[in-house]
Amino acid sequence: MAFQSGSVPGIKTILIHLLLCLVTFYTVYYMIGSICSGAFRLDTFDGLIPFEFNTEPSHSNPKYLVNLLSMELTYFTSGLLFAALLKRWVWDYAITVTLIHVALTSAVMEQVPLVWHWWLALGSGLFIMIFSGQLVTHFACPDSSDPTLDSY
Repeated sequence: MAFQSGSVPGIKTILIHLLLCLVTFYTVYYMIGSICSGAFRLDTFDGLIPFEFNTEPSHSNPKYLVNLLSMELTYFTSGLLFAALLKRWVWDYAITVTLIHVALTSAVMEQVPLVWHWWLALGSGLFIMIFSGQLVTHFACPDSSDPTLDSY
């Protein structure tokens, strides 16, 4: 059975939404990273903050705390913003943006992240992004909680 034209979002719509989500994600990441760097009084702002995974994990290391806090707050905030942008399918875009982020991190740092604490923070951040975004979507847009093909 073929879909009728106009009943499913086109590839162009999906790519535009994905681009908006990526721009939103990295803009929020740099904004929160700069605020956290200032709050923890770091001497320099690391422009590679979204991609840094080699920092030694320690509660007394302010750079590690800035990286961790920036990641988790970015994922939480992005989930809320994705819900406002998309109104549905937040989980799908959250997973896709995270996979693209892992690929970009590997490309920028020229190695695949193998440290367990980075993957744990990434996984918990993804869960927070999906949970916060879907929760906002469920309560703010009750008609979009069970999307049908005709609603596009």
